[in-house]
Amino acid sequence: MKKLWIIIILLIIILGVIFIPKFLLDRGDEKVAFKVIEEDAIPDKIQQLLPKYQKEERALACKVDKKIYVIVTRGEKRTDGYRVTIDKIEKKSNEDKFDLIVYAEYKDPKPDEIVPQVITYPTIVAVTELEALPERIYLETKFIEE
Repeated sequence: MKKLWIIIILLIIILGVIFIPKFLLDRGDEKVAFKVIEEDAIPDKIQQLLPKYQKEERALACKVDKKIYVIVTRGEKRTDGYRVTIDKIEKKSNEDKFDLIVYAEYKDPKPDEIVPQVITYPTIVAVTELEALPERIYLETKFIEE
């Protein structure tokens, strides 16, 4: 009988170690729906804003015509072949406001790949279903290879 109680207590401890951190670290993150827009569909206000930020590696959000756009820039690159895509966007509660975490994937040209020697500014723009701008926006990047 003692062995049964010991097994039950150990099982409760193991389950507690597994599940309690998940509940403590869950801060109300939720995925944000978004749609990447083509370069010719980018609003004029964003087109005018882009040169100011394209030389930096960052994520930013802006509101144009009651829509919230998320922009990810990779900075200035000296050759073609650099790409950026948005994998997902998460909304993270921050007291009575919220922050955004943008998960971007970077692709670089292969070392032996022949690419044009031209200055580029890899950028991606997505429209979200958010109704308000975030307090802060964070960029999490990951390099991918094909």
